Amino acid sequence: MGRASSLATVALAETHTAIWAAVGVHPNSAATWTDADIAWIAELARHPRVVAIGECGMDFYRDTATPAQQERAFRAQIAIARAAGLPLVIHTRDASVATLKVLGEDATGLVVILHCFSMVEHLDRVIDAGWYASFAGPLTYKPNDALRAAAAQMPADRILVETDSPYLAPVPLRGRPNQPAYVAHTLAKLAEVRGLDVATCDELTTTNAARVFGW
Repeated sequence: MGRASSLATVALAETHTAIWAAVGVHPNSAATWTDADIAWIAELARHPRVVAIGECGMDFYRDTATPAQQERAFRAQIAIARAAGLPLVIHTRDASVATLKVLGEDATGLVVILHCFSMVEHLDRVIDAGWYASFAGPLTYKPNDALRAAAAQMPADRILVETDSPYLAPVPLRGRPNQPAYVAHTLAKLAEVRGLDVATCDELTTTNAARVFGW
């Protein structure tokens, strides 16, 4: 994600009232980060259809940007979110410790959404910080008992559900390109692990999302 995709997302949000935009630079694109990125993200952050900064964070799974480059872009976007009064959507992959370090140092007091939540080993830290955990297709995958346990333990007012389209399609559609409609399968699994009916879980996660993003 970068300027072109952020602009395209804002254009969609301008055209479709059901769509809202997050803008920013993904850690995999952080190698080209400059101060010019601060300017365009800060400008887009003032757009009435923009409701979050991100997804930004740290990703050590791919090596398209060094840790130092990623951290520089990450900290700068946290500062933009603070100045704009917007929540942060966080991407982290194989970089939990580094991500938590930056958030702990720079993001105190901000609304933080851990996108495609995977940091089960740091669940206590996430809960104590008051951050949101957004669950995607992996919640439905058979090996992920620890992730389902984390979903059951998260405070009810801190859970969200998402697709992460076009990746990570949920069971029973795993292996296909993902799409927003498939979120129904992830929602059903989230309801199951929390002992809720689907309608109640839908209302809960929708209410949480509206509060987070100011819909």
